[in-house]
Amino acid sequence: MNKPADQGRGGLAAPLPEQVEVPLDNDPQLLRIRRIGKKLFDVANCVIAFGNTIPPQLSSDPAANGVETAFCHDISLSDETVVVHDTRRHASLALHPAVNGAPHIRFYASHPVYNQDKVLVGNLSLVDYTPRALFRESERQMLADLAGLVERELELRSVNASQLDLQKKNKNLRRKSLIDPLIGTWNRGAIMRILTIEAIRCDKAGLPLSLIVADLDYFKKINDTYGHPAGDAVLVKVASRLRSCIRPQEALGRYGGEEFLIVLPGASHATAMTVAERMRAAIAAQPEAIGGTNLNLTISAGVASTDMFPTATTEELISRADVALYAAKDSGRNKVMNATPPDSP
Repeated sequence: MNKPADQGRGGLAAPLPEQVEVPLDNDPQLLRIRRIGKKLFDVANCVIAFGNTIPPQLSSDPAANGVETAFCHDISLSDETVVVHDTRRHASLALHPAVNGAPHIRFYASHPVYNQDKVLVGNLSLVDYTPRALFRESERQMLADLAGLVERELELRSVNASQLDLQKKNKNLRRKSLIDPLIGTWNRGAIMRILTIEAIRCDKAGLPLSLIVADLDYFKKINDTYGHPAGDAVLVKVASRLRSCIRPQEALGRYGGEEFLIVLPGASHATAMTVAERMRAAIAAQPEAIGGTNLNLTISAGVASTDMFPTATTEELISRADVALYAAKDSGRNKVMNATPPDSP
């Protein structure tokens, strides 16, 4: 049986004790449900009012008249079905400006909408300008079914949000697994993977690929003299200076200990030598203060490029750069040496 008009809880809005995030009223899926409700019940409007939303303006709510939407938002959420056959006969709704004045709303019905935690979050409401003597049990059931579709949309939205959050967390975890925890560069595994990918890409595009292997000079002495925490601090500073010398498309990774691998896709041998020299100068430019002592830091570096070794694998390029690096060490450190084929002058 239908409830008498005065027995519903359709009073003017009171604040909810707890409010939850919900979609906006102009969400495409919810607008579709509202259009179905309007057509199904042959009413002026079908409105989904959530407890923590501000009534949308007419310009942002194409499926509804702004006055009708505002009216539904003004009514407090109900945890049961409410049917007001004639709003003029309802104790509180009769006082609403949209009832006792233009546009003269005369019929109102609503059904509660719950989230997946069974918390009341809104009402699915029907509004019309003609009183209704009857609102049959079958109509009540259809209204409940329509509210169920809204709840389903909320549940799907929550699941999708959880999945996106999980994907974001997994992406962050994957990224963390590729980053050196001390100095914040790519770790050995990551920089080797980047080198492989860039080698394939450059080969397909007909571009050169160059790499630099750089090593901090006398690092063991720094650790032995000032301790490992001081050595770690030096590595962080060195990594920062090296990073400032490369472009966004180039990559810097910790190859091992105090050794760095820099991948330069598309860079010729001459360009790589320039970058390596810029790195050497950046490290030597100013001392670092460690334990009250200014340390003059230097690096030695070896450069290898497919310009010079067109058939070399990535492992062979690293090996060539390593040989050049140790040649730089043997010749006094704080130098950049290029890897050249055995028959080069």
